[in-house]
Amino acid sequence: MPYVLQQKESGQIYTTTLVNHYGLAYYGVKFWHELEEANEHALAFLESQAVLDPNSWHVIELEENEMKLGNVKLKNSPQWRLFWSSLTRKAEAHKLEN
Repeated sequence: MPYVLQQKESGQIYTTTLVNHYGLAYYGVKFWHELEEANEHALAFLESQAVLDPNSWHVIELEENEMKLGNVKLKNSPQWRLFWSSLTRKAEAHKLEN
């Protein structure tokens, strides 16, 4: 199962430009395969991304198909933000205003 970063207050899932196993860049959900790996690297990753308050994020577990659906909703575009509801177990994407 993938482990992702969620902003505690807003429910936003951390998204960024990533590289797939074919070496192609895409915009999607940052994830780790193992909980231990996510817990070990999350804070340093957020700090490396210059996130203002890295402690406002926490690691959550998604099912692989839930994360993939979230990536589809992002439309490979950094203009979109992804939010996760643990109550409904659904992702919502919101486009940034220009």
